Amino acid sequence: MERRKFIKSAGIAGILASGTAPAIVNAQEQVRWRLTSSFPKALDTIHGAADVFAKLVSDATGGKFQVSVHAPGELVPAFGVVDAVQQGTVECGHTCGYYFFGKDETFAIDTAIPFGMNSRSLTAWFYDGNGLKLMREFFAGYNIVNFPMGNSGAQMGGWYRKEIKTPADLNGLKMRIGGFAGRVVSKLGGVPQNIPGGEIYQALERGTIDATEWVGPYDDLKLGFHKVAPFYYYPGWWEGGAQISLYVNDKAYNALSPEYKTIVQIAASHAHVNMQAMYDARNPTALKQLIAEGAKLQRFPREVMDAALKARNEVYKELNDTNANWRKVFADYERFMRDQYQWIPLADGSYDQYMAAQKL
Repeated sequence: MERRKFIKSAGIAGILASGTAPAIVNAQEQVRWRLTSSFPKALDTIHGAADVFAKLVSDATGGKFQVSVHAPGELVPAFGVVDAVQQGTVECGHTCGYYFFGKDETFAIDTAIPFGMNSRSLTAWFYDGNGLKLMREFFAGYNIVNFPMGNSGAQMGGWYRKEIKTPADLNGLKMRIGGFAGRVVSKLGGVPQNIPGGEIYQALERGTIDATEWVGPYDDLKLGFHKVAPFYYYPGWWEGGAQISLYVNDKAYNALSPEYKTIVQIAASHAHVNMQAMYDARNPTALKQLIAEGAKLQRFPREVMDAALKARNEVYKELNDTNANWRKVFADYERFMRDQYQWIPLADGSYDQYMAAQKL
């Protein structure tokens, strides 16, 4: 029987019962997901990646697959994303793994670790190395399927009320710093604070904290940190390329048709590239504006960087001795990173240094 005649005579009910037309059934499927974000709506770069993802999923399915995006507090708190996704309270979340290092330090590798890979190298490890495979194995223990969905690029070293001239200036410093990097700051004598993005300015203004890091010029300008802490340091050695991820509840993901799974993957990858494009395009202008408004741009002294690297190495040795998940994933991460830093400075680094010195 011709396919068209069969469909006409059997009807949808008959097709469903026969199991002969899964493509047609999938085409009719209506899916509604809720995505909870860890980032305030005011940040069109980092929060906006979830909107980019949701729009592409809808457009690719003719509106049949809808993802509603929710800011922190609408469904769950900013740092409640992993629990909500793991338990199936929501279908998916957009967040940074290192916020949840208290569950297992391996979460941090999904975002950024001190003196780790830059954004290009991290993306290469995830997409062409063993990164996605290893992290998927790890996240399976939390009922999560993870997808890279954004990267800020190398971040700035944050805002400080006072100058940082030596490692001693970090002693007793109360600093808002994202998740896992606080372990290293603690070894330097600092007092790390894990505060959601939407609450940082108030804490800095009231003196609850002495310093904060966030992302880079574009987002920092929006949040106005330079108004209450003028010293702006670089580089953010704890985030050479901070990846943001889409975490999907495994039951919700496995219930999707093969076509819809592919659309989720493609939409997340597009949002991943789009986020860094936004940061790279907007940071230069924002940095000029911050300086014009009084920000005092300074590079971390070499002595501070060396002390931080030494502390980082101590933390990683401790984790290799105590955390089997970390040891397994970090061993591969470190091997990949070692090769990357033989290559990238040779090609891109030397080219960038030459171009930066030219008056074009």
